[in-house]
Amino acid sequence: MAKLKIEWSIEARLDLIDILDFYIHRNGTSLFSKKLYTQIKQGISLIAKNPLIGVQTEFPDARALITGDYQIIYEIKGTVILIVMIWDSRRNPEDKRIGN
Repeated sequence: MAKLKIEWSIEARLDLIDILDFYIHRNGTSLFSKKLYTQIKQGISLIAKNPLIGVQTEFPDARALITGDYQIIYEIKGTVILIVMIWDSRRNPEDKRIGN
C-alpha cells in the first residue's frame, strides 16, 4: 500500500502542543519534549505506511496507535489519514471523548 497523506485536526495539533509545553515547563528543558515529539512523529510515519496498524476503537471510523503513554487517534479517509487526537493514556477517559 502506498504511503497516505497525513492531515491534522486542530484539536490534535493543540493536544500535541499542550503535551510538549507541559513537559517543557515541568522539566525546565525541552529535551524530553523533543524525544516525545520524535516518538509521536515515528508513530505517525508508521500509520502513513500501514494505516491499519492501529487498533479499532469504539468509534467505527477511528483507530488508535499506542506509542509509549500516548495514543495517536486517527481516521482513514480515502487517501488521507486524519490525526484526530493525541491522547495521554494515563488520563481518565471520561475527560475527553472523540467528537465532543
